[in-house]
Amino acid sequence: MIMKSLYSKFAFITIMIMIVSGIVSFFISNVYYQVKLKQQNDEKITNFALEMADFASKHPSISLQDYFGHIGVIGYQILLINQEGKKIYFGSSFRRTNLPEVVQERVMNGEVYHGIRQFPHKTFVTGFFANELSNSIGVPFQYQNKKYALFIRPDIKLLFNEMHILFGWLLLLSILLSIFMVLISTKYLIEPIRKLNMATKEISEGNFSIRLNIERKDELGHLAANFTKMSEKLAKVDMLRKELISNISHDIQSPVANIKGYLDLLENNDKQDPDKQQYIRIMHSEADRLSKMTKQLLLLSSVESKRDLMNVSKVDISGLLKSVIHQYQWSILEKGIMISYELPDAWVKGDASLLYSLWENLLTNAIKYNYQNGTIDIELLETVSDIIVVFKDTGIGLDEKQIERVFDRFYRADASRERSVEGTGLGLSIVKSIIDLHHGKIEVKSQKGKGSVFKVSLPKL
Repeated sequence: MIMKSLYSKFAFITIMIMIVSGIVSFFISNVYYQVKLKQQNDEKITNFALEMADFASKHPSISLQDYFGHIGVIGYQILLINQEGKKIYFGSSFRRTNLPEVVQERVMNGEVYHGIRQFPHKTFVTGFFANELSNSIGVPFQYQNKKYALFIRPDIKLLFNEMHILFGWLLLLSILLSIFMVLISTKYLIEPIRKLNMATKEISEGNFSIRLNIERKDELGHLAANFTKMSEKLAKVDMLRKELISNISHDIQSPVANIKGYLDLLENNDKQDPDKQQYIRIMHSEADRLSKMTKQLLLLSSVESKRDLMNVSKVDISGLLKSVIHQYQWSILEKGIMISYELPDAWVKGDASLLYSLWENLLTNAIKYNYQNGTIDIELLETVSDIIVVFKDTGIGLDEKQIERVFDRFYRADASRERSVEGTGLGLSIVKSIIDLHHGKIEVKSQKGKGSVFKVSLPKL
């Protein structure tokens, strides 16, 4: 119903534009006729009338009846008045013989009457085609020593009779064809909008697989292409949302089930103290796991909500990295990892707390998935436009498919990681979100079983 309304409105407005344009063009043409063409027409017919009068004056032997009769036949309306006041008409008759007597007397006495030029300022249809005696040219002449007044105008009906019919048909056909083409073109323009409206309805009902068959190179084509890209992204977001809910449910349910199971065991008084202590340690571990997951979720939510609330300042990247390394020195030593770093002074514009979380997650990720007695190398480089930080480890690594999804929430590259390391699958998602907030980028290179390289680029001050 909306599309039909839009179609009707578009067609109506276009047709109205055509009508208004026609009316405006008509009045502009009328002004042009009144200002310029009327003067030219008057001058042309006046010259013709003077030549006729001059010819009659110089040839007293000709018959005025025959002479003006022939001119009337070829397309002119003529009134001849002699000095006695006798009137003779040649050619087709005038619709109105509304010529004042005073005008006839003045022409008889030697004046030229410019009736075409002086005709009232009406529409050019009336002015040019008005078959009236007052809309003529009057010139005096003498024939056989007698005074005559000659009034003449073109016989428009005779000259343009067939053209009137042709122009009439042309005008009618132009109007009909224009309206037909407007209706067709409007349907062509509105059809993609109708499809977009239907597609929007499908998406609102949860169908993200819709594809638009709109092959156009104009703005509507670009809109359709962008709409298709949007639906693809929404489909991916919906898939990630479902996966996120599934992963959260699984990751929370697992430690809760373990804690509940060990609490049931502790209720059994037959257990020895060493067993009870072990159960308590396991429950502490599972509680810590839940706490860490909650903190990571809160941090991720905080990062995404900080897009307009970032505490931006000049941040010392080298100082932040050294602070993170010192904080996790015990974890590095406990695993026997050899860490080396080269951190010259470098500054960026950003949120210090978020950037600290960025380096913290990258370092803890390198520690978690490293082998015992492995190595970690951290390098800080400076280019013309960026500050680059590289984390290189000798850990378990990733394959190409795992690299593609490594920044997805709750994604773990290897199912065995769930038990072998205490990961939540949120660390690298947080890293990617923080880098996006700072208009930077991150690259990952990795080889299964040989380690990974994470390269972060941030814009310089």
